[in-house]
Amino acid sequence: MYLPDSSILTNIQVQGHTRLREILFEKKYIQVRALESRLYTDDELVCLPEIAPSHPRYKEWQGRSQSCRRLVRYISRRKADVDILEIGCGNGWLTHQLAEIPGSAVVGVDINFTELQQAARVFSNDPNLRFIHGDIRSGLLDDRRFDFILLAATLEHFPSAKKILHFCLSYLKRGGEIHIIDTPFCKPEEVKIEERRTLAYYTSFGYPEMAEYYFHHTLDDLRSFRYSMMYNPKDLRHWFQRNKRPLPWIRICSK
Repeated sequence: MYLPDSSILTNIQVQGHTRLREILFEKKYIQVRALESRLYTDDELVCLPEIAPSHPRYKEWQGRSQSCRRLVRYISRRKADVDILEIGCGNGWLTHQLAEIPGSAVVGVDINFTELQQAARVFSNDPNLRFIHGDIRSGLLDDRRFDFILLAATLEHFPSAKKILHFCLSYLKRGGEIHIIDTPFCKPEEVKIEERRTLAYYTSFGYPEMAEYYFHHTLDDLRSFRYSMMYNPKDLRHWFQRNKRPLPWIRICSK
């Protein structure tokens, strides 16, 4: 079991025992993140989603900056205090942005302890932000309900979109919403093609086994939910926008 240094990790909670398989997965995951240039220094993290134009992921962060601004603006319209959960918060850059919303109380959950340690260290001065290490499906937050649950670049790491979304619905307050951003969706006939592309991608880094943890979902997976497109990149109104975000923003409302 990993134990945080209590002198710096004042707002992180560790749950349960970390199994050997999870430790080995995280080691490989972090190694791939490093090869992808997706690990950031503390100085870079505190500035995200803004990053130097010279960074290899600059264009990606331009898109994430757009989706972040839209989401924060949308949630900020709520005049009442809001409880927000981000599943798969990683290094906490987005949970930090959400914690800047007046009246927000934000929880970030992730199984990736390495980046979660950095999140808790860098954003330790946010009194309304808490990080929890573990799998959200293991009962970490059975006593909590939220106004907003966010899946940002996360849905693709769950094998069944339907199962995790139904699970999220059970954690919403009445009138609550799930928001999915920075996540690709493909057509049903493209799933096998995308699976082969993903395998080739991870193989190029020397970690073909990581393709087993990346899943391709379609909009058909959302048919049983009350969902709406808050931003549709295929909408004609966005065709001529500069730096158009290629990924949708989807909202699912509780019943």
